[in-house]
Amino acid sequence: MEMRAVVLGGPVAAGELRVSTVGVPEPPVGWVRIKVEAFGLNRSEYHLRAGLATGAKFPIIPGIEAAGTVDLAPGGEFTPGQQVVAMMGGMGRQYDGGYAEYTVVPAGSVIPVETNLDWATLGALPEMLQTAHGSLHTGLGIQAGQTFLVRGGTSSVGVAAAVLAKDFGLTVLSTTRNPDRLDVLRELGVDHPLLDDGNIAENVRKLFPDGVDAALELVGTNVLPDTLKATAVHGTVCFTGMLSDAWTIPDFYPIGYLPNGVRLTAYGGESSDLPAEAFQRYVDLVADGRLPIRIDRVFAMEEIAEAHQVMEDGRAVGKLVVRVN
Repeated sequence: MEMRAVVLGGPVAAGELRVSTVGVPEPPVGWVRIKVEAFGLNRSEYHLRAGLATGAKFPIIPGIEAAGTVDLAPGGEFTPGQQVVAMMGGMGRQYDGGYAEYTVVPAGSVIPVETNLDWATLGALPEMLQTAHGSLHTGLGIQAGQTFLVRGGTSSVGVAAAVLAKDFGLTVLSTTRNPDRLDVLRELGVDHPLLDDGNIAENVRKLFPDGVDAALELVGTNVLPDTLKATAVHGTVCFTGMLSDAWTIPDFYPIGYLPNGVRLTAYGGESSDLPAEAFQRYVDLVADGRLPIRIDRVFAMEEIAEAHQVMEDGRAVGKLVVRVN
């Protein structure tokens, strides 16, 4: 039995991505085979494809998330035909991931869900919501009434974090480098859309002189010092994303780098950080129109090269999704 899949033999340019035909994988006990209906694109897959990822093996089917139905669960953890999503846990890095008609993943990476959302919308949600939820609650420990800054606000995680934070009762500031996208942030419910000119701290403190209570860094270490300066004493910055591909700090000297009393943490969690009950709640809110998640574009699987080029170029506002069938 064969399936369509995107297979990486090593680092390639976006235009070199192709759909191949490979054998359908067999799940051992404790693993689940999912018939993939849709999957979202993520920056970490660009890192893998471009040769920037650490700990990756080739050849590999990329993709750190997928949405579909259970095809086979030899350990009995799930029922064939059951609606599920899967994410993280080594998907697309240590073992083959979601860029395929079928994927085999550990049962612990699978979250059941019940929804009438179309597959493309559901496919946009797993990693985006998991990363946003984990950054907000594990990384930042947000509280209702706080002020919250998203640096990199038009990325898929930035959009999700802003929406989830608003739903939780925070005042949200969010950045974009493109003035044409400020209205998009307003439409998502952002209280203070900010044009990122590299000096966000000054603009934030014009609105909140003491700085924000919490900040989510999605751009990278190149702007992290400015984000730290935008944050109040006893406030927290969570480093989650590297849209700029800058993720290390040479010769890090904490006393010279960190403003007095500002906390720096990080988030890079797993699917277990997003309980099934929380994911179902978020999905229901999306279905009811109360959680305005933004999908920039849905591609066919054969358009994977174009999809990766759009992601690499930063031309998307929100999530890019691939519909498998």
